[in-house]
Amino acid sequence: MAGSIRFGTDGWRAVIAEDYTFDNVRICAQATANYLQKSKGSGTRVVVGYDTRFASEDFAAAVAEVLGANGIHVYLTTATAPTPVVSHALVNLKANGGVVITASHNPASWNGYKYKGPDGSSAPTDVIACIEDEVASLLSAPGGDPLCNVRRISLQDLVAEGTVEWHDATTAYLSGISRLVDVDGIRRMQGTVVVDSMFGAGSGYFACLLKEGQLRVDEINGERNPSFPGIRPEPIGPNLERLCQRVPETGALMGIATDGDADRVGIVDEHGNFLNQHQVFALLCYYLLGIRGERGDVIRSITTSNMISLLGQHYNVPVHVTQVGFKYIAPLMLQHNALIGGEESGGYAFRGHVPERDGILAGLFFLDMVRQTGKTPSVLLQELYDLVGPHHYDRLDQDLEPGDRDRIEATLKDLSPTDVGGVPVAHTDRMDGVMLVLQDASWILYRLSGTEPLVRIYAEGNSPQRVRELLDQGRSLLGL
Repeated sequence: MAGSIRFGTDGWRAVIAEDYTFDNVRICAQATANYLQKSKGSGTRVVVGYDTRFASEDFAAAVAEVLGANGIHVYLTTATAPTPVVSHALVNLKANGGVVITASHNPASWNGYKYKGPDGSSAPTDVIACIEDEVASLLSAPGGDPLCNVRRISLQDLVAEGTVEWHDATTAYLSGISRLVDVDGIRRMQGTVVVDSMFGAGSGYFACLLKEGQLRVDEINGERNPSFPGIRPEPIGPNLERLCQRVPETGALMGIATDGDADRVGIVDEHGNFLNQHQVFALLCYYLLGIRGERGDVIRSITTSNMISLLGQHYNVPVHVTQVGFKYIAPLMLQHNALIGGEESGGYAFRGHVPERDGILAGLFFLDMVRQTGKTPSVLLQELYDLVGPHHYDRLDQDLEPGDRDRIEATLKDLSPTDVGGVPVAHTDRMDGVMLVLQDASWILYRLSGTEPLVRIYAEGNSPQRVRELLDQGRSLLGL
């Protein structure tokens, strides 16, 4: 049994049959139960869901057996469920927490354990720290057997006594998002939309929502296949070759992809060109502010495009910039009743819904933008650029040699150049890493990975060439 279970920004993930074992999942479940009993007391209720990965339903059942044995009422989903569907169910049922068995966009050999707070969003850092402390206590049990303090009753017995309840989370979710977007209007669209579910938990959702309409949903990679053949289930350009080919082949209006647990979205325009996450985020803001005419605060992580802030200025709405991770975005969305929140990874959340990323709803909103304007995605992107100017972005993940990290940390601590490549530095931001904002509105951001031996260098400029220059200059400033 592995002696190390560490929760990252969105739960614990590990390789199946190495660290990700039934014993370790049960330890996580017991730690969760211990935390809930100490913080919530009796009458605690938890929603448990799972994705399409290998044995996810069995790992979810193991979680339910442990939580139920600790007197916690469990709503166990009747089928695979996207993370936003579980989050919606959690809020809808007024549960105290939620567990999703998923490794999101990780490769097929991985699985994970996400814990959600009562508002449906990723649990805050202090809650995760409490659960980790409970895990550590179990792993250090006297006699060296962490399972000696793990309670467990068979799922069959827990269902029979009513402690575990089977729950259909899909129906209420579909009804909920249908109140946020004109689904009937989308159904009446003429043409085809290609949906790539990437063999994940989002399979069938667009087809179900838009059935019996004029719009044809052409779904690819919609079957369950835990090996994710030929792809990694992350909706970014290199993983969407089939979608990019299928859209122009079928003359489709656009393509929509969702990741393994459908909390992220990828968009492909009518020509088969992938729109990056920053373009999509900005277009969704443009849709809500400029096309639907809504108003409200916008939350963005520091690694997202400055286009979001420029749109905020244009429409006179506040834009709040925060650290990387939805655990920072969600609280601000609740505090400000924000219209939208987004991050670099392609996860976006919306007012009126749970404060958590939802790739399905984001895809519907984008499709509705095409419907309402009668314009193609490529034309809409140009319209956005006409409003805020062209913005291009890229990121370099620079591997570090042993011993490099201390030197890089010291360099970043003192980094304060007056210019980069002859362009003066307007100001330096140290909210999350080190960001150099230049007078030409371009920027470079450095962030050291907390889990891997690498430094991430982000850059945005007004052309692809400018971005390449910034990344090269960024590496040079670190002596790389």
